[in-house]
Amino acid sequence: MQSNSESETPEEFASRVSLKFHDTLLLSRALTHRSYLNEHPDALEDNERLEFLGDAVLDFIVGAWLYNRYPEMPEGDLTRMRSALVHTEQLAEFANQIDLGRAMRLGHGESQAGGNNRPGLLCDTFEAVVGAIYLERDIAGVSEFISPFLLASAEDILINHKDEDPKSNLQEWAQAQGFPAPLYVTKNSSGPDHSKLFEVDVVINSQVYGSGSGSSKQAATKSAAKAALDTLGLSR
Repeated sequence: MQSNSESETPEEFASRVSLKFHDTLLLSRALTHRSYLNEHPDALEDNERLEFLGDAVLDFIVGAWLYNRYPEMPEGDLTRMRSALVHTEQLAEFANQIDLGRAMRLGHGESQAGGNNRPGLLCDTFEAVVGAIYLERDIAGVSEFISPFLLASAEDILINHKDEDPKSNLQEWAQAQGFPAPLYVTKNSSGPDHSKLFEVDVVINSQVYGSGSGSSKQAATKSAAKAALDTLGLSR
């Protein structure tokens, strides 16, 4: 991953990652956050509609890729795998692999706050770029773009059981014991807005069973649930 210290134009980004765009305005829109639009009246549209489109396209493409890649995998496992591959933090990791942050068009305040490194914004922009590729090159173009990311990540997800949902597993255990549903309590958050660290305890029947941390509350609660399953000897 390269440094985000220097921003680049949409054309430079496309050249660097070998994306061919006839409509460079489309790619420019995919890279434009609403904060940039607020500060640059000449910019016509932000990337939120393209993000919506890209999200839907990714669900389909990743589902089709998994269907063909793992012909013996049952439907429930396919669903969990797709969720793991299109999860916010996974898409942010894909964005980091191509140093997408350098090309994101953010307002000054958002940029100063480290928006180029924020997982949520990286994920949203990656989805918008996928939406733009779909409009430019249809499904085949998106498949060509996304397949290398999926190849590298799918086996890691399977080997390390990243497709599993520890929160659901822990809740099932709690219910089987006759306990109320696990309660996730944020005990601390630290760091600047663009690099927050959340610490969470999971409490079941008034007892702390595990603690976890992460760059988002969602990641921290998942980590806490996994720690609780480890404590209970229920992890795979």
